[in-house]
Amino acid sequence: MNTVRRPTGWLSQLSLTDDNGETVGGMIDHRLTRRALINEFRRGRMRREQLCDAHPDLVRAAKNFGDATSVKCPICVQDNVVLVTYVFGPRLPSHGRCITKPNELEEFRQLAQLTEQQRVGADQSSPITYTAYVVECCRSCRWHHLLRSLPMATAPNEGAGSTRRRSRR
Repeated sequence: MNTVRRPTGWLSQLSLTDDNGETVGGMIDHRLTRRALINEFRRGRMRREQLCDAHPDLVRAAKNFGDATSVKCPICVQDNVVLVTYVFGPRLPSHGRCITKPNELEEFRQLAQLTEQQRVGADQSSPITYTAYVVECCRSCRWHHLLRSLPMATAPNEGAGSTRRRSRR
């Protein structure tokens, strides 16, 4: 009988496994929460001030570095939202690093892969990962919402003790 043994705390790690029981990186999507907030606003259960409270630095990043979209702001319906990406991880400031150039995200992904390979080669047990967070922001009314987060490194290997493979009999 083939069974998949998931590591302890696999759900809290927000990881996914493939058909072979290998841990693979997973993108976390927050669209359901977004939809719930918008519905609460439209039903009159939330005030605009409760939703449109983006930090001035986020609004500044949206104006200067945001990726334009064709999606209208769900709150003010006057301006299109822009996407701002932040990366968090080791040796980065506590407030993360705002991605300002198109190739910068790929550079972090390569750095994360390289760091992971060095970690495995040195037989270290604690993973070093970078995580990217994509936030939508309206430059007009200051609506903002976390859309998705995604890990930028490979998952820990079986030698680290955090992933178990499916037994094959």
